[in-house]
Amino acid sequence: MTHRFDIRVYYEDTDLAGIVYYANYLKFIERARTEWVRSLGVDQARLKAEEGIVFAVRRVEADYLVPARFDDVLTVETKLEELGGARITLSQAVRRGETACFAAQVQLVALSEAGRPMRLPAGLRAALAAG
Repeated sequence: MTHRFDIRVYYEDTDLAGIVYYANYLKFIERARTEWVRSLGVDQARLKAEEGIVFAVRRVEADYLVPARFDDVLTVETKLEELGGARITLSQAVRRGETACFAAQVQLVALSEAGRPMRLPAGLRAALAAG
């Protein structure tokens, strides 16, 4: 299943050339991941408070394909690729209509508040697998 999240490009997202500044794609896909998890019924603040678990990005492989520009409406697509004991691998794409502007493979890890990897609880694992 693919989660979709729409974002409009604002002036603040662009560089002097009027195209989306490269680092802002990482912000776009971060927002989309947050909304993906939320859409699965996972409250990250409660997860931290009750289970002591937070998610951190371990690795990102990114490809900048076609520039997006001011006022474009983009769709971020997020798809679960792999669910490990403490690791989650996602593919994410930023599209303008049918045109892919940016693509990334993102590896997340579940961490304790002390920064150590933690296994995903069964309920959380089931919610993520369903999405």
